[in-house]
Amino acid sequence: MNEIYLDYNASAPCDPRVVEAVAKAMTDGFGNASSAHRFGRRQAAAVSEAREQVANLVGGQSGGVIFTAGATEANNLALGGFAAPGVGAESQSRVMPTLVASAVEHASVGRTAEALAAAGGCNLQIAPVTPGGLVDLEAMAGIVQAVEGKLLVSVMAANSETGVLNPIAEIADVVHEADGLFHCDATQMVGRLPFDMSALGCDLVSLSGHKICGPTGVGALVGTREAVASTRSTVWGGGHERGLRSGSLNVAGIVGLGVAAEIAADEQAAEAARVGILRDRLVTALKGELADVVQSGDVERRLPNTANLRFCGTDADAVLVNMDPVAASAGSACSTGAIEPSPVLTAMGLSREAAFESVRFSLGRFTTESEIAAAAERVVTAVRYVRRMTTEAA
Repeated sequence: MNEIYLDYNASAPCDPRVVEAVAKAMTDGFGNASSAHRFGRRQAAAVSEAREQVANLVGGQSGGVIFTAGATEANNLALGGFAAPGVGAESQSRVMPTLVASAVEHASVGRTAEALAAAGGCNLQIAPVTPGGLVDLEAMAGIVQAVEGKLLVSVMAANSETGVLNPIAEIADVVHEADGLFHCDATQMVGRLPFDMSALGCDLVSLSGHKICGPTGVGALVGTREAVASTRSTVWGGGHERGLRSGSLNVAGIVGLGVAAEIAADEQAAEAARVGILRDRLVTALKGELADVVQSGDVERRLPNTANLRFCGTDADAVLVNMDPVAASAGSACSTGAIEPSPVLTAMGLSREAAFESVRFSLGRFTTESEIAAAAERVVTAVRYVRRMTTEAA
């Protein structure tokens, strides 16, 4: 059986068109993009084009694009740059800034927020989610309205484990009514569904290349002029990227991110429709052959490529091992190896047992109909085997 990759939310295969662009950038272009000579100017021009491509994908302005090593760094910069010490009168304020995050954020937001709070950089408030996995808007509004002083709210657009979509525009309204800034980790949503940060009211947006069939190790934080101006640097050096991310630019990676963003913008509508059909076909096939299969998260508002399925009575890791060479995940790739259940699923109210029985399937650009059919057969076989072994062991 050929390998079948259904783990796009962890990392998507790099599009051959992106690979070609990266290779060309590495062979035809060289020099430091900050240098004044013609070699540097050529590199700087390539970076400028990528800024436009990334900005167009998220509905932002090219001047607000800060290139990073990925969404993890972008999230760290958004949160850390908010909680970093200010200057002048701002630094003399006795009111500690408040950071609000949802209970189901990616670790690069959740752990960063916890570290900043532990270091005394901010007050941290956690907004709960509904059993469907959406941020509880009423609870968040109550938290935000009680805040005094500087405020930053960080909520992801789409959850990486369940695919559930948050009410971003409504959250932004709540935040802005309290004179706060709104950061949105849009890593899973951009390139899969339309995302316009201006229309939605986002002040800062994070994204990553390898989620949109681009290179690994490159991403961006995109902000409004006001949000970027209020963000403090967390990396010091030569003052690159408007002083917020010092270090010579990864031009080839940035070019690849730009091309990936342009392709995603052009093709996302057609891909969303195609992949959504395949995702539903997979779920239908598995439910048709197996008893006690439960979908987690609000199935009416989620990414078209994602399904989080609980195979009751099985251990998810055992299922994953036995369904090889079909690749899926038991949760966020950044949490793999942890002995604790998914904090996303437990925050939604699932028991530890239920969380340990859950597998995430995420499809993408290169997933085919024949792969879905073959994967369904393999998963059914694996679940039946694990259930039988579990029963015999008991």
